[in-house]
Amino acid sequence: MKRVLVACGNGIATSTVVASKIREACEDQGIDVNVSQCKLMEVESKASDYDLLVTTGKFESSEVSIPIVGAISLLTGIGEEETIEEIINHIK
Repeated sequence: MKRVLVACGNGIATSTVVASKIREACEDQGIDVNVSQCKLMEVESKASDYDLLVTTGKFESSEVSIPIVGAISLLTGIGEEETIEEIINHIK
């Protein structure tokens, strides 16, 4: 099972929307995934336990060694399919 960490400013509102879309897309493709949410400021302490980090804002860190996908498109709807495809490709 792949593990995805979704991070937003407060770890509640926008990350919930993004996490739901990731779960739904993975379910549609038969991919077993565990999606968790956190605040952006918690990422560095949690990322090592995950296979992929998805953020709703800009995030850069030399401490995070897993792939990072920016997912603002999952909130705006513009480029959503491409972002979902990128996420799926990382966790396959």
